[in-house]
Amino acid sequence: MKRVKYALIGFGGIAENRIAKEGFACDRARFKPLKQAVLVGATDINPGRRAAVEALGLKWYKDAAAVCADASVDAVFVATNNLTHATLARQALEAGKAVIADKPLAANSQEARMLVKLAAKKKLSLSVDHMMTHNALNLKARQLVAGGKLGAVNDACFHMQFAYGFDPAEAATWRCANRAEMGGPIGDVASHCFYMAELLLGSRVRSVRAVYYPKRMAIKVEDGALIQCDLENGVTFSVLVSFCDARGGLGGTLSNLGYEIYGERAVLRGYGTMFQLSGHAGEPLKMRLELDEFKKQKNFAVTNPVNIYQGVITEHAVSVLKGKPLTGLDGLRNVLMCEAAHASAQRGGRTVRIRA
Repeated sequence: MKRVKYALIGFGGIAENRIAKEGFACDRARFKPLKQAVLVGATDINPGRRAAVEALGLKWYKDAAAVCADASVDAVFVATNNLTHATLARQALEAGKAVIADKPLAANSQEARMLVKLAAKKKLSLSVDHMMTHNALNLKARQLVAGGKLGAVNDACFHMQFAYGFDPAEAATWRCANRAEMGGPIGDVASHCFYMAELLLGSRVRSVRAVYYPKRMAIKVEDGALIQCDLENGVTFSVLVSFCDARGGLGGTLSNLGYEIYGERAVLRGYGTMFQLSGHAGEPLKMRLELDEFKKQKNFAVTNPVNIYQGVITEHAVSVLKGKPLTGLDGLRNVLMCEAAHASAQRGGRTVRIRA
């Protein structure tokens, strides 16, 4: 079977350890090669990363232009800082390469919309690394909700709250210092909550209302936010995100990254299901999904892990091989929801419509 040949633009820690070693199965001691995709090379603005690239048997490219000029490369995975996603994705699309962008698709909706239009014009597949949609327990949760196990769903809460930015070194990073780069809890993690809510609840977000947390951290972005989201199916759910909540320690922090979905007959609770975990042995937390029917509870665990980054890559590669391009619209909508949450919070919690 033909495999789509990918190159990585950006080779930082997540790109190396999550995208390359896990997603593209470069860690051959743990993963079998993908049937539809293969990583052939990478580049990074830091030439010191060359050794790490070549240690995985990959070709080192001197820069992004060299990647785009290589006719043997079919597709590009952009894993650079958020502010450069749009520029590099555009460069790759214009060179005829299909594109996966690490989240977010772009740092603002104008750039995201440009990429969606360009990909459509070029008839190239464009997607964003919304990896949590490929988590086995999240897919089970969607199945339980859609199958009526909870009864009629009338509420839900998605939350990603932890401590980040109290340390001066953390406070200086983009997550805490640059909202234009999608820094802050809304851009950094509410974005995950938005696409996960749409997946699990089976409806698109129509409008949002948001307020910022009271300020107590010495960071340039919001400490946290409470966001209410109205779905097209009439359900309203909540999103709680923050950088100012300690949550005990690592175990408490990771297990808190999840959700509760409330139905008339049962509540579904995800613990650690909204993070970079897939359920592999050796991960710092064993995820679980609990179906609480009040008189009895049933717990689900991952018995046959499928790597979430491999899910993103395989979906994109299949779209390339079948000639059915992904549109990138989910990435655009996600950026629009983040912008709408900020707009609402800056207007005293006024309802803001999502206009894709």
